[in-house]
Amino acid sequence: MNDRTTSPMLDRLRAVTWMGDWDQAFGHVMSRRILLREYMRRAALWARTYSAENEWPFFDATQHMTPELRLSPEFIEELQAFLSHVPNDAVKRTCAGAVRLAELRRQTPAAVPDLPDLYEPLILFYERGGEFVRDNAGFLDLTGVLFRPGTLEGHLGTLPLKTLSSTVLDAVDAEGRISYYTEADRQGPLLRRRKLRGEQHDEAFDRSARWVPTGRIPDTETAVQEAGLVELDEIEAANLIGATVVNAAQ
Repeated sequence: MNDRTTSPMLDRLRAVTWMGDWDQAFGHVMSRRILLREYMRRAALWARTYSAENEWPFFDATQHMTPELRLSPEFIEELQAFLSHVPNDAVKRTCAGAVRLAELRRQTPAAVPDLPDLYEPLILFYERGGEFVRDNAGFLDLTGVLFRPGTLEGHLGTLPLKTLSSTVLDAVDAEGRISYYTEADRQGPLLRRRKLRGEQHDEAFDRSARWVPTGRIPDTETAVQEAGLVELDEIEAANLIGATVVNAAQ
């Protein structure tokens, strides 16, 4: 493969800053966490489909797919040259899998199963801050937060992240300890309380895709419940952000 643009996926991965950009990774820590959760869910679906449970979560799915993937010697050489600069084995496997799966989809679209795109959440994760590393306790260090991988079975039952749009991902990124709330019917508006350096910021996500100050969150958790608000986890909040953006565009 002499033309460096003939593999868009490989070009995306080449552009990633894998190590050293603390500000970028820390600034995207919330979106990186939900992207990794979504990758774990999708990887569980793919691993179950191809009986690759023992390799979950970071594996090359193309190694379990029946159609032969035809790669030129030049393509293989360029892929291997790229992988030699990737920081750890789990990241190498998923980068190789992403490039090979994209090429398989180009060569033989019918060979790719009707499942959510396996690697896209993880590629976005890499693009928004680089690698992850495992610590000695089994956690994944995402640069600014620790992530517990959990189990394949546990991720099979988790809520899907409905959109991977940059608007949604940017909207969940913020400093501080964050709690999300909405009305019990989960139709919005989405509210959040951020506590940062001893200060509290109550905000609402509006139809212009911005967080604006709000007084709609009561001071205590008891009062929050009495006001008919429910607390959301980060995936539910991201999905509600996405729904707000879509409704605003209609």
